[in-house]
Order: sequence, then C-alpha cells, then structure tokens
Amino acid sequence: MRKLENSELERKSIEAFKQSEKTPLILVLDDIRSLHNIGSVFRTADAFLIEKIYLCGITATPPNKEIHKTALGATETVSWEHNDNVLEVINKLKEENITTLAIEQVESAVFLQDFKVEKDKKYALVFGNEVYGVSQEAVAICDGCIEIPQLGTKHSLNISVSAGIVVWEFFKQFNN
Repeated sequence: MRKLENSELERKSIEAFKQSEKTPLILVLDDIRSLHNIGSVFRTADAFLIEKIYLCGITATPPNKEIHKTALGATETVSWEHNDNVLEVINKLKEENITTLAIEQVESAVFLQDFKVEKDKKYALVFGNEVYGVSQEAVAICDGCIEIPQLGTKHSLNISVSAGIVVWEFFKQFNN
C-alpha cells in the first residue's frame, strides 16, 4: 500500500467546485464560539460538496485567521451567509420547502442511524452552541430533530465532530 501524492488526488479548482452539483444539504451554525470549529465545519462542507452554510448569531465569519487555520481555504469554495437571527434563517428555509432538522438531544428525536433521507428533498441541519446546543426556540420551529446516539458518560460531542458524523450519513444516503 502506498500513500497517494497530492497530485494524484484530482482536487477540484475553486471554479470547478462552485460549478459542481452540490449535495442538497445546508448547514446552519448558531452561536458557535470556537473559530476552529467553524473552520472545521467549512472543511467538512467542502469535502462533501455541501450547498451552503449559514453562520448565525455570534458565529464568526470569514475572512478570519483562526477560521482559516482549520478551513484551509474552504471558506473560498463553500457558499456562506451570516444572519444574526437563527429563527429567521430557519423560517426562510422552511418557506423554501427545505426540511429543517435540529441536531440535538430532545424528546422524540430520531436516532441518526434510523433517519431515512428522502433523495427528492433538500435538508438544512441546525447545529448549536458548544455549551447550550440548539436553542429551544430553534428546536420548536424545526421540522424534526436528529440525535447522534452516545453511550459514554459525556453525551456530548464537539460541534465539528457532530457535523462530520451527520453530514457523512446524509452524504452516504444521498449517494446510495
């Protein structure tokens, strides 16, 4: 077995990325404090051709040196927009017939492994603050909630890890 050289990876140019068909998935980041988490989510979004990221509330926006450290240029490829109010974003997405799902531990949440992606739908996944998660107000107006099952003592994952897990599952299902 041999590691591939960068030249063998067939990486897209920024222009090719922008013109590529996107995974019908939008990420909504609400009040994310860590610039490294924001950058990591951008990098994940780039890897899976995610349509767009909404940065809400106190979530920092590019250009930012700390975001760039983990995004490694993904802020140049992935479409993004900032809005102070996550509730406005969720309502706007719902008006566009996009299914909104909070990634949170709530009553009646569907475990990620049990959620079936409908390939004819577009989804928006709402990820919340590192300490408080998705706000109750946002949970209440979402179309549903998905929970990542956890068996340890913490029952808490880093937001960038959560985004990676959920995006991968949706990507797999969209492409099966």
